[in-house]
Amino acid sequence: MTTQTAHRTGLATLLLGTAVLYLWGLGSSGWANSFYAAAVQAGSESWKAFFFGSSDAASSITVDKTPLSLWPMVLSVKAFGLSSWSILVPQALEGVAAVALLHASVRRTTGSAAAGLLAGAVLALTPVAVLMFRFDNPDAMLVLLLVGSAYATQRAVEATSVRWLALGGALVGLAFLTKMLQAFLVLPALALVYLLFAALPWRRRVLHLLVAFGSMVLAGGWWLAIVELWPAASRPYIGGSQDNSILELTLGYNGFGRLTGDETGSVGGGGGWGSTGLLRMFDSEIGGQVAWLLPAALFLGVAALWFARGRGPVTAGATLWLGWLVVTGLTFSLMAGIFHAYYTVALAPAVAALVAIGAHTLWQRRDALPVSGVLAFTTAFTTSLSFVLLDRAGDWHPWLKYVVATLGFAAALMLAGVRHLPRRVGHVVAATAIVAGLAGPTAYSLATAATPHTGSIPTAGPTGSTGTGGTRGPGGAAGGLLNGSTPGATLTAMLTSDASGWTWVAAAVGSNSAAGYQLASQEPVMAIGGFNGSDPSPTLAQFQTYVADGQIHYFIASGDGMGGPGGGMGGGPSAGGGTSSEIATWVAASFEAQTVDGVTVYDLSSGVV
Repeated sequence: MTTQTAHRTGLATLLLGTAVLYLWGLGSSGWANSFYAAAVQAGSESWKAFFFGSSDAASSITVDKTPLSLWPMVLSVKAFGLSSWSILVPQALEGVAAVALLHASVRRTTGSAAAGLLAGAVLALTPVAVLMFRFDNPDAMLVLLLVGSAYATQRAVEATSVRWLALGGALVGLAFLTKMLQAFLVLPALALVYLLFAALPWRRRVLHLLVAFGSMVLAGGWWLAIVELWPAASRPYIGGSQDNSILELTLGYNGFGRLTGDETGSVGGGGGWGSTGLLRMFDSEIGGQVAWLLPAALFLGVAALWFARGRGPVTAGATLWLGWLVVTGLTFSLMAGIFHAYYTVALAPAVAALVAIGAHTLWQRRDALPVSGVLAFTTAFTTSLSFVLLDRAGDWHPWLKYVVATLGFAAALMLAGVRHLPRRVGHVVAATAIVAGLAGPTAYSLATAATPHTGSIPTAGPTGSTGTGGTRGPGGAAGGLLNGSTPGATLTAMLTSDASGWTWVAAAVGSNSAAGYQLASQEPVMAIGGFNGSDPSPTLAQFQTYVADGQIHYFIASGDGMGGPGGGMGGGPSAGGGTSSEIATWVAASFEAQTVDGVTVYDLSSGVV
């Protein structure tokens, strides 16, 4: 078998294995995050809802993100019908594409097919990557686009090509349309690499970067400009904002508020999102998601910079991915606002690339004592960290940490003296070190793929959350802040009966409560107050007008206990406060309550009591 054939076989095996890991049993997660699944369903019914990212086909309010990540899922639903598979398969394919792009990037950096395959494998087997590429959050598309931007920037440096650099900028702009300001965390690394390593006069480099900046603004700004200029009366309310402004959402709730914790409309913030600090990525909540090889990525990345001095592609590649890792990692570690463990999927490509680039670069120089020492130390440290992370899983396969420790420490000892070993033995030792390093995250990844995940805050690993919220009643669940409702058959039949006569077949406080009813009935359900129930949309006066005009059939009480008169199941409608609470109070005082499938429902067509 030729070297080229072996590489093609390895790449095909990597991508096929990744596809199997990301697709196997995918339907077991149902709607996954029903908040986004409902918006996908809405977009498949209405091009207006598609464009704005509306929560319902009647476009009462949008999700609290820009909508690009929804569009592939919507097109899939249009082509294949609404199902868990049609929503989630595009996400899995985005993961396979990200692995392929990272492989290509690292192969170009090192000139080694093996290094490219190692990078792809590390990304594919990072637990939080397995989680998010099997889920319908925006993070899957975000990672794909940002890996693409890094690849394009690398090509721009190699060819001193403004076209490649403009493509990199455009991909960051599209990433902005996926998850807003988080996309910009990679910009310092991309700009620095081109400034330092492009073989052009300084002024030309700056000019090219300005072109790339313009490309980014065009790719990411056209949608914002249209939404900002569109008359507010004829578009949905901008979910997540407090004044119906996409700019406020961009710069506030999804922007600087995430850093400072000053997030109007948030349900937490500050200390409510875990302790900040330099070790945040290793704590009990986040460590098992992404931390397995994070120190190794830093050690090997810095060592690659040191030992590869004068080698342009390796130095440029290590600089790019170290910049990505350091800026993103520090931001996640120190941000005081909304932070969830699954955000760390944005670190996975940088970790994977640095491990592969560093391992390859040092392996080529393993006959030098300092290099073999770094390899041995990195292997020992990674083994120790894996032991700690596996030990946190309690009685979940307790033998695994001892296997990892045995293999890892044995490989570390052998690597310290690898320059004295025969070539073939050295390769066996290197393979053993890789197996020891990947055993923990692989086990967590397999457990993640085998576990259904639903709700708004999923986590990877054997103790991964399957979602919270929603008090379950007989035959159904009203849903809550973090989990979608699951209506029973009787309530679903009520919603679908004579549905064409109503703009919204129902209204409920909070997007997750509304989402389950909408997905079950495939009819528009108004999400009062948006995700948290705290957005001032609609106002009480607007809601009363909708009811008077015969546009809303039912009001369904929430079951999340967020407050409001008689909050919870079987009482009055609960609400997130503000206008939501006003609407809930008015409904409870004006209409007769009934219990259907364990859920409190108000028929708004029956007239005021």
